[in-house]
Amino acid sequence: MGRRPAAPNILLLLMDDMGWGDLGVYGEPSRETPNLDRMAAEGMLFPNFYSANPLCSPSRAALLTGRLPIRNGFYTTNAHARNAYTPQEIVGGIPDSEQLLPELLKKAGYVSKIVGKWHLGHRPQFHPLKHGFDEWFGSPNCHFGPYDNKARPNIPVYRDWEMVGRYYEEFPINLKTGEANLTQIYLQEALDFIKRQARHHPFFLYWAVDATHAPVYASKPFLGTSQRGRYGDAVREIDDSVGKMLELLHDLHVADNTFVFFTSDNGAALISAPEQAGSNGPFLCGKQTTFEGGMREPALAWWPGHIAAGQVSHQLGSIMDLFTTSLALAGLTPPRDRAIDGLNLLPALLQGWLMDRPVFYYRGDTLMATTLGQHKAHFWTWTNSWENFRQGIDFCPGQNVSGVTTHSLEDHTKLPLIFHLGRDPGERFPLSFASAEYQEALSRITSVVQQHQEALVPGQPQLNVCNWAVMVKMAERGGSHL
Repeated sequence: MGRRPAAPNILLLLMDDMGWGDLGVYGEPSRETPNLDRMAAEGMLFPNFYSANPLCSPSRAALLTGRLPIRNGFYTTNAHARNAYTPQEIVGGIPDSEQLLPELLKKAGYVSKIVGKWHLGHRPQFHPLKHGFDEWFGSPNCHFGPYDNKARPNIPVYRDWEMVGRYYEEFPINLKTGEANLTQIYLQEALDFIKRQARHHPFFLYWAVDATHAPVYASKPFLGTSQRGRYGDAVREIDDSVGKMLELLHDLHVADNTFVFFTSDNGAALISAPEQAGSNGPFLCGKQTTFEGGMREPALAWWPGHIAAGQVSHQLGSIMDLFTTSLALAGLTPPRDRAIDGLNLLPALLQGWLMDRPVFYYRGDTLMATTLGQHKAHFWTWTNSWENFRQGIDFCPGQNVSGVTTHSLEDHTKLPLIFHLGRDPGERFPLSFASAEYQEALSRITSVVQQHQEALVPGQPQLNVCNWAVMVKMAERGGSHL
C-alpha cells in the first residue's frame, strides 16, 4: 500500500444536505446503502470530518478553494441572513481573485467536469467554465420551485455555456410523488465523461447531485423502495449511482489510478424532517447551525491498491482538505500567495498519520465555535430565531438542550461552553467552568483562536444581499430586482 502513480484521476462525490447518520456504515439501521458501505469497507472511513459551513454555497466555495468562507468571500455581514447562500436574487459569486481546484489542476494536464449543482453565482462571470472547468452539466442553483416564471423563473439547467432547459419544465420534478429523473441524467453524464477520459488524460470529476435537498426526489424505479420514505428513496438511488461509477472504474481498469472521495456539503436539514430530511446520527441539531449536526459529515475515501481496505481514520478532516489533497495527488502545491486552510490528507490516507489541527465553525462573519482535539468551545450559540420558531421553522426539532440551544444569538465569549466530543458527541453536558479540564481546554483553544484571528484577512463579502425579502424592500425603495 502507499505506492503513488503519476496524476491519478480524482472523483469527488458531494452530496446535498446528507447527514452523518444516513449511511449503513455510520449506523443507519435500515442498511440501504450497500455500495457506499462497500466503498467504506474497501477504503477509509472518517467519523470526524467537517464541512466548512452549515449551508450549501459557502461550503462548496470552501471545497473548491481550500479556504474558509470568511477568506474567499462566501459569507455575509447581514445579521438577518447569516446563513447566506446564492439564490437567483444575489449579485455576488466566486471572486476572480480565488483560484479554484480545476484551474490549478490544468497545470498537471487534468480535464475537469462538474455535474450537478454549482451554487457559486448565477452571473456569467461566475460560470464554472470561467473558473477552470472544461465541461458542465447542471444548474447554478438548487431545484427550488416551481416559480412563477415572471419575477422568479424556474432555475436553468446548462450544458457548458448553453441553457438546455429549466427545472420543472424540460427537467420535470413531480412535487406530489417526488418523481424526477435527474439523478439518472447526472449518473449518465458522469459515466460518459469517465469513459471518454479514462484512456487519455487524467480527469477531475466533481459530481454534485442534489436529490437529498428538499424537495427530495428520486426516479420511478426507486420511489417507494426504502424504509425511510422519499428521502430514503433518494439515498438508495445515489448509492446505486455510486456503485455504477465504481464498477465502471474497475471495468475500464483504472480503479487503482482513481482517487474517490464521498462527503456532503452540510448536515441533514432537520427543518424538512421527517419525509424530506436525513439523519445526523447522535449529533445535535442540523443544517444552518454550528452544532455538530450542522457540520459533521459522512466521509469515505477509496483508492484500491493505495488506501488499505477497512481503515478508520480519526483525523479531524475538513471539506477544504479535498482541495489540498487533490493538488498533492496531482503533484502540485497550493498557491503560496494566500492562506490555505485545507490540509493534505495523504499522510492520513496512506500512512495512518494523525495531524493536529483546529476546526473553525463560522456563521457569516462570526466565529461561533472551535474544536481542537476532543474539545469544542462555543463562543456563540444560536439555533433559529423566535420568529421562525413560532412559524414552525425548527433547525433542532425535539432537541432542546437547556442553556445550549437558543432562539437568540447568545454571547459566551467570556466563558465559552466547552464539550468533550468523545464523551458527549451530542453536546448536551458542558464542562464545569471550575474544572481543570475546562481551564486546560480553554487555554489551548484560546491560543489557537487568537492566532487565527490575528492573521485573518477577510475577503469581500459576496452574500450581503441574499434573500427575497431584502430584494422586495429594495424594489419598494426604487431599487431593481438583481
